[in-house]
Amino acid sequence: MSDSQFSMELMPRFCETDALGHINNTVIPVWFEAAREPIFEIVNPGQDVAKWNMIIAGFTITFNAPTYYGKAVTVKTHISRIGNSSFDITQSCWQQGNKTAEAQTTMVHYNYQTQTSVALSDTVKAQLAQVSG
Repeated sequence: MSDSQFSMELMPRFCETDALGHINNTVIPVWFEAAREPIFEIVNPGQDVAKWNMIIAGFTITFNAPTYYGKAVTVKTHISRIGNSSFDITQSCWQQGNKTAEAQTTMVHYNYQTQTSVALSDTVKAQLAQVSG
């Protein structure tokens, strides 16, 4: 584990379980999105949706093992690539020392009015680099 990453602790809720007794596979991407909020704060301080400037260009997830109700979960988040106008966020879900899922999300700094990507500022790149793994 890198020291330069964000970490979010959560307790799975009963309503997030499925008929097989583990956390439903649609829930973990929601957890990953919640754990990306510190990254959103870097790119869009205050997270003003009227000034939203990011778009998801891609998302992949791998489920490594079941995640269960009643046991704490840690979601770890770091930046794995910084480009000119985009960056990749790598996340992993951990429960009792086991990595249960991991995801890669490509975010693009985006202007919704012109519908084009926008270069990341040097300041934002530097802040993202501080949470790179």
